[in-house]
Amino acid sequence: MGKIVQTAGQDQLGNFSKDFAHFNDDVLFGENWNNNDIDLKTRCIITVVSLVSQGVVDSSLKYHLQNAKNNGVIKSEIAAILAHNAFYAGWPKAWVAFNLAKEIWNEDIKDSDSERIKHESSMIYPIGEENPYGKYFVGKSYLYPICTEQVNMYNVTFEPGCRNNWHIHHAKSGGGQILMCIAGYGYYQEEGKERRELKPGDIVNIPIDVKHWHGAREDSWFSHISIEVPGVDGSTEWLEPVDYQK
Repeated sequence: MGKIVQTAGQDQLGNFSKDFAHFNDDVLFGENWNNNDIDLKTRCIITVVSLVSQGVVDSSLKYHLQNAKNNGVIKSEIAAILAHNAFYAGWPKAWVAFNLAKEIWNEDIKDSDSERIKHESSMIYPIGEENPYGKYFVGKSYLYPICTEQVNMYNVTFEPGCRNNWHIHHAKSGGGQILMCIAGYGYYQEEGKERRELKPGDIVNIPIDVKHWHGAREDSWFSHISIEVPGVDGSTEWLEPVDYQK
């Protein structure tokens, strides 16, 4: 069996916290990871499952996924592990973990897939499936239902440069839409007004009967949560595609 050697604590913390660096490098990895009661492959699987279950899907999970691969976990095994864990840890966590695993176990992954994985790992909701309303969009978009009871909420994700057509939300009373930007950079524009750039944390309130559009910046993926404000006889009128030059 190989031996785990870790120096991250000393390398990254130095004299800032000698105790933590010692516990990380010498105790956690030096003693615990090298205890022969459990083989390294099993330890890697336990660690990946623990991190995903807690929702830790940052560079720590990526490191331990790579460590799992290095210690013999093959593609079909990690797929089965994450699928099994999804039933207990939660579907959104599994989606992000799957995308990180895909990046590590698929050496031939395309640049566009890599950017999508990076974008999805930056938010708590998955990208979801290809948007069934795609005919009203220029470019490719994706839709993930967050809530379909009381108030409809969807995570809408746009590939770089993708935008929906001009459209209007109608209702006899109430109605309209709220956008909560959660990842990447995009645009929102109402007819007769300047285009507005959107970033994570921005909120857009869209009244009924206002012609508008929204989508991704040309160089960035973009995701927002779309909240349908309850109204009477609500509907969406889809209009012409957006011309960025106008």
